[in-house]
Amino acid sequence: MQTWDVMRQDDDGGESCVATHDSRIAALAQVLVLQCRAPRGRTYRVCGPSEPAVRTNRDLYLHFLHLGQEARAASWSLSAFLRSLWKVSGPLSDRESLAPDDVAAMFSAASTAPPPDFVPAWSTEDLSLPGDEPRDHADWERVILSQIADLQDFLAAPPGPHARFGVDAPRPPGSGPRATPARWYNFDPATYLECAVAGSLGGWDAADGARVPLPTLSGEAPTRSYVRPLTSMTWGDLARIAVCGQMYE
Repeated sequence: MQTWDVMRQDDDGGESCVATHDSRIAALAQVLVLQCRAPRGRTYRVCGPSEPAVRTNRDLYLHFLHLGQEARAASWSLSAFLRSLWKVSGPLSDRESLAPDDVAAMFSAASTAPPPDFVPAWSTEDLSLPGDEPRDHADWERVILSQIADLQDFLAAPPGPHARFGVDAPRPPGSGPRATPARWYNFDPATYLECAVAGSLGGWDAADGARVPLPTLSGEAPTRSYVRPLTSMTWGDLARIAVCGQMYE
């Protein structure tokens, strides 16, 4: 059986193994969680086979589907999950693009790391994008913080029993500009994660039981989406994933 070690290196050059995993994604996720709280001079890395675990959109879809099921079982709120996701993204913020395994690991890490508290300033600061499209980690961060701010607004004005049909975030007077549309359809991590990948990348199959495809113009409902390889993903891609998590049905 293949295994992956999480190695810690201190500023004196010493290195030691802190954990061993039977999944590359799990090892990468632990590195992100540990690196978020590591003191200056301490770094972590994964030692083990380098072959990717996530090769297609189908692989990523199934990974997100599993994470959503775990989040539902653990009663995570979507706000808490997104705050944790924002936190664990830090060690990857200087990269222009991410391997699919790193994307999967970032979302896995979000499901295990304690979420930071909501910062009230997020509701009032300018979170709008500086350009037409999200380009880097800072832009992706604006998207995620905009969603977190919306969810905080919903605490004061709940979306109600018809939320699944779509409702606009309240965004009361004094709210700052945000990077995302006001419309929301998905309010829990499981639905958000499934729609995030299904809407942006596909990879779903009706047999998974999470998606009921609608009939096309020919009258027949598709049973699955196309499976295609994934190579690298930009922060712009991740921003689109986030918006699909919010709005895709």
